[in-house]
Amino acid sequence: MRKLPPLGTLRAFEAAARHLSFKSAADELGVTPTAISHQILQLEEFCGRALFRRRPRPLTLTECGAQLFPVLKEGLDNFAAAIASIADDIEPPPSLRLTTTNAFAHRWLVPRLPLWREAHPEVALDVNGTDAVVNLQAGEADIAIRYQRRPPAALSSRELFRDTFWPVCSPTLLVAAPVRCAGDLARHTLIHMYWQPWEPSPPTWPFWLQAARALNPETPAAIGRDALSFREELHAIEAVIAGQGIAILSDLLVGPELASGALVRVLGPPLPGFGFYFTHLPDHPQLAVIESFHAWIDSVA
Repeated sequence: MRKLPPLGTLRAFEAAARHLSFKSAADELGVTPTAISHQILQLEEFCGRALFRRRPRPLTLTECGAQLFPVLKEGLDNFAAAIASIADDIEPPPSLRLTTTNAFAHRWLVPRLPLWREAHPEVALDVNGTDAVVNLQAGEADIAIRYQRRPPAALSSRELFRDTFWPVCSPTLLVAAPVRCAGDLARHTLIHMYWQPWEPSPPTWPFWLQAARALNPETPAAIGRDALSFREELHAIEAVIAGQGIAILSDLLVGPELASGALVRVLGPPLPGFGFYFTHLPDHPQLAVIESFHAWIDSVA
């Protein structure tokens, strides 16, 4: 059975002997010089010999310390090399960092993620739902599903979907106040959503009225008994599902509710939507995993 001192004492001695300084050894090991001194005193007690000459300065090794130091240094170097070799042989599991809009993450992606995890349990997925544009060139994410009119420039982009916007509401609202023409909307609460000011033709009620008047000049210029406004698209969707009014919503984001009848389209015309673009760096080092994720989206769309 080996009779060895505590490993901490050996590390403290090796660092102090290499630097010939308790302070430098303490800085390297992230402790105080006093802690180094105590560790070395413990080792000297274990050995029954002094390992350093502390006076006069500078610090020097005794004959016993000089005998121990090269053996210990070589041993620690060999330990470090062996551990590094083992660690290098273990490949980290693949992972993907995905960014997309809050609404798409919540309404489309997250409900389908169990299917991804079932198909690719070995790939860790980190989803960042944000309406801010994340910088892929800076390495802030591996994939972005961008929601915009045209493909992002200087990136590899493929269109996944393109949505359409319709006036939508709960069918319970139409029982007492049916909507057969635009004028009937005056009996309902119109729900509005915030759109960025630089978008030239957002799918809002004013733009819907313009499109409706282009088809039927008798469409009133203003409609709606009262209004409810939201900064977040998700909040507007939840308000419509709860029967609080009529909003112009993406048919992709409320697709399940339209399919089940929980929501219904009220009137045309529909307004053109945006593309959902699967975007990444063309020379990304994880292209194989990225392609797997793209193929999975196609399979569950």
